[in-house]
Amino acid sequence: MRRLFGCITAAMLLVGCVAPPRVIVVTATPEPSPTATPVVLPPRSELGASELLAEQLFVALYERASPSVVHITSRTQVFDFFRGVVPNEGTGSGFFFDDLGHIVTNYHVVEGADEIEVVLADGTRIGARVIGADAYSDLAVLRADGLSPEQIKPLPMGTTKNLKVGMHVIAIGNPFGLDRTMTTGVISALGRTIEREDQAALGEVIQTDAAINPGNSGGPLLNLRGEVIGVNTAIRSPSGGSVGIGFAVPADTVTRIVPELIAKGRYDHPWLGLTAYEITPDLARALRLPVNRGLLIAQVQPGAAADRAGVRGATQQLRVRGGYLLIGGDILTAVDGRPITTRDQLTIYLENNKRVGEAVTLSLIRDGQPITLTATLTARP
Repeated sequence: MRRLFGCITAAMLLVGCVAPPRVIVVTATPEPSPTATPVVLPPRSELGASELLAEQLFVALYERASPSVVHITSRTQVFDFFRGVVPNEGTGSGFFFDDLGHIVTNYHVVEGADEIEVVLADGTRIGARVIGADAYSDLAVLRADGLSPEQIKPLPMGTTKNLKVGMHVIAIGNPFGLDRTMTTGVISALGRTIEREDQAALGEVIQTDAAINPGNSGGPLLNLRGEVIGVNTAIRSPSGGSVGIGFAVPADTVTRIVPELIAKGRYDHPWLGLTAYEITPDLARALRLPVNRGLLIAQVQPGAAADRAGVRGATQQLRVRGGYLLIGGDILTAVDGRPITTRDQLTIYLENNKRVGEAVTLSLIRDGQPITLTATLTARP
């Protein structure tokens, strides 16, 4: 379950009145309770050097990084059947990306916004506009005109190549509208995949236990050097608040996509242009396929990379319960020598390793025989 951060809605539970039940009072001699032992904290002067150093580090990081974080308010007009057009407001976070004043945030923070307002650390309120957005990576870039150079404080970008589980991280954002709140934690896992209902899976995501709540979306996840290693984007929670499972778009994805959003307003995603079934052992047995894992190509988009490379789609339809199964096409087993067993693996590999116009080597099985084709990637429509 994915919960995105945005507008906070309060709900009131109305409790009806009922007749009070009959009350029977039973008096008993109370047992003596144990005497609580007070917890005595050591005076600050007795803290060890490592504790003081850690404290000073977090204080210094916050003082340096928090002025770069902005509070974003997005406003839309929503039609209500009874009240007509009513305003709707959502909040999120963002941070300065460069000296030109470009602000990075999440796509879902500003999606469909009619009006966007940015609040800076010094309290300045200023209108902003979206100059580039990418729904797949959940990234967007804003521009607020009229800022002075002193107000623009970009954060340095880090890399995700050398991250390790257990490293300390810091999240700064605006949870529930509380400006520039800092929380700390560690990297809980790397290479996570977020399944989404309306988009392809987002892979190579950072998981952290630093508290992330509604309003933190678009804020930076920092390492102890104050470098951005991710953009906080989602949580997994049964309650809607932080339970210690948060996710951030990795910095390498940000540095790959954001410059394109600034330059062109969009990011062209590499695409083979095919649809396929994920082969399971059961499907392989039923269709008598030569492999138990891979992708059975069903359709190839005319003119796309796979079509130009000569990949073949289904040649016949097999009637099954509830519809038809397209069979007889090529079986994709690997891309650039990397085994591919799911559609998500294919999408994530292309996203993180390839650009439009680059070539990929496709390992296929056709009529029971292995073949190799080279495809030049096109842009996803």
